[in-house]
Amino acid sequence: MALNTDVIVVGAGVIGGSVALELAKRGFGVVVIDKAGAPGHGSTSASSAIVRFNFSTWDGVATSWEAKHCWVDWSNHLGFADVVGLASFHQTGMVVLDTPVAPRERVVTLLDQVGVRYEEWDASVLRDRVPGIDAGKYWPPKRIDEEAFFQEAAGEIGALYMPDAGFVDDPQLAAHNLITAARGFGAKALFNITVNEVMRGNKRVAGVGLTDGTQIASPVVVNAGGPWSSGLNRLAGVGGDFTIGVRPMRQEVHYLPAPPGYNVGGQLGPSIADMDLGTYMRAGPGDKIFVEGTEPECDPLEWIDSPDDANPLVTAALYANQTTRAARRLSTLSVPVGPKGVAGVYDVAEDWTPIYDRTELAGFYVAMGTSGNQFKNAPLVGRFMATLIERVEAGHDHDGDPLRYVGEHTGNSINLGAFSRKRPFNGNSTGTVMG
Repeated sequence: MALNTDVIVVGAGVIGGSVALELAKRGFGVVVIDKAGAPGHGSTSASSAIVRFNFSTWDGVATSWEAKHCWVDWSNHLGFADVVGLASFHQTGMVVLDTPVAPRERVVTLLDQVGVRYEEWDASVLRDRVPGIDAGKYWPPKRIDEEAFFQEAAGEIGALYMPDAGFVDDPQLAAHNLITAARGFGAKALFNITVNEVMRGNKRVAGVGLTDGTQIASPVVVNAGGPWSSGLNRLAGVGGDFTIGVRPMRQEVHYLPAPPGYNVGGQLGPSIADMDLGTYMRAGPGDKIFVEGTEPECDPLEWIDSPDDANPLVTAALYANQTTRAARRLSTLSVPVGPKGVAGVYDVAEDWTPIYDRTELAGFYVAMGTSGNQFKNAPLVGRFMATLIERVEAGHDHDGDPLRYVGEHTGNSINLGAFSRKRPFNGNSTGTVMG
């Protein structure tokens, strides 16, 4: 069987769904393909879905600030109703504890330039605003089986607080919303099917072949495959000119009962970025708190060759390390014996900054290196990629003259070259999920 379309989007997670929606809105014929059975069943489903603004580059901060306004106005952003309901943004604020790898003065400078609201807290204010928090400085993070983990604090720590931050309550539903809206604008979606061939013709991509024998002809293919994106690049024979590598990495998020005082009077507690101890926390449904790690140097990272081979179950060792660190910071947090949570696979760029770009194969585009810190930016990623595809296919040299995207909500002009496959390594990156 042979089909034809204007654009093929590989991946129906929150990134692929956003790309499909924005292209469909602009009148492109779009076919979305995903190996899973429904939207958002890959790495999107394991996302903590935190919406924050502390990134290491101006364009990263500006992207997240613009995207936040899209989440707040989610129904209008979609432009099409989803009968199963809409994902919701919960504004809880975010506390970012001071750490040497992300100096407060550098972060504040970027927030000021972009226009993000924030407050600067000392240890006294931190203790007052977050009940039960330990304002001790423990840097660098240590494993809980090290004697040094239990040493007294080496002073006190302050924080930045961003009141407009929060989280999206159902990341998988957000992906469903995007795919449903894309379908409303004419896109088609194919599930339970895998791309096993990237076709070429006349020095450009010509479409894809699927495991059921179907061939879909198209002059444009967008790789939004998450942890599977590197494998799709190999099928396409692209990546030789990338200056930034991308690899799959297994991660876990753990669920615990929220500590007393964290959620008060119906108000959910703030997200907490604690690189000082190596954890990342946010409120969850049912008076829960979600805990994940920030890739501290003391913990080995679990790089994997094939996302399909990743252990899908949470592990006792990682659960103990991450939750015990969280309990040291939140003194009233109790850690149940039985681990609960979700395991997933990140699609990690070497400098934790994504790649939104064309490739050396004409018509083949990538939205990759996104896992861990780009869920929040998904509404903008679709617009970035639609802008790139329209302009590059019309002959624009994005490599030589990087395109810019002007946010409709904030008016900030974002340099899409900041997400180029050929960019310099981001030396200001924290080297963690914080970007």
